[in-house]
Amino acid sequence: MTAPVSHLSAEAKATLPAHVAIIMDGNGRWAKQRHLPRVEGHRQGAESVRAIVRAAGEVGVKYLTVYAFSVENWNRPKDEVDTLMKYLARYLKNEIGELNRNNVRLEVIGQIYRLPEFVQQQLEKTKAALSRNNGLTLILALSYGGRTEIVEAVREIAGKAREGRLDPAEVDEQAISQHLYTRHFPDPDLLIRTSGEQRLSNFLLWQTSYAEFVVTPTLWPDFRRQQFFDALEEYARRHRRFGGLG
Repeated sequence: MTAPVSHLSAEAKATLPAHVAIIMDGNGRWAKQRHLPRVEGHRQGAESVRAIVRAAGEVGVKYLTVYAFSVENWNRPKDEVDTLMKYLARYLKNEIGELNRNNVRLEVIGQIYRLPEFVQQQLEKTKAALSRNNGLTLILALSYGGRTEIVEAVREIAGKAREGRLDPAEVDEQAISQHLYTRHFPDPDLLIRTSGEQRLSNFLLWQTSYAEFVVTPTLWPDFRRQQFFDALEEYARRHRRFGGLG
């Protein structure tokens, strides 16, 4: 087993991923293990987001995408969803100062129109407050689903083709990428999943085609700076061939 690190090695610094995506899993299990309500797991999970945003910005990661709320999460009990939305709005408001101090810019991907109005309004306020920052770009995946994203892209492409604005013969990978929610960002280099589950859970299905995966048994509320650096060290040991020989 690799020894834990509290700082990055020279090799890890030299091969730092530009874009890290995280499936933040395990809030509910963390709370259950401690005989606490699930919402306490979500509250502690927000502390992990704060720690990882800070660490990612410090070491020079350019983009950090976190899977905060999936389209499937709408099927959870209404009380839990309502609480999550209130926590989200509170986080977006209370973190403005911290994010500004760390030069973080905020972006969001997903079906944002499905979020409560008060969350949408706070998102816009927070994005505006951070819009002049040029350090780490934090991308929140909210009401997000990878299949939904691809379906919406295909519909938009089909509409342009029907209107004669796009030749179907010209539709290639680049054309599809330019119609995704993530068209303004590079694809992730590293995907981290906490809690030990080994699946994508409908997250960035197109964009993670060549991302390196690091799965950790650590539950998200316990995933902090050291665990993040461990994942970056593991990434540095990978040899990325993108389908070629090497």
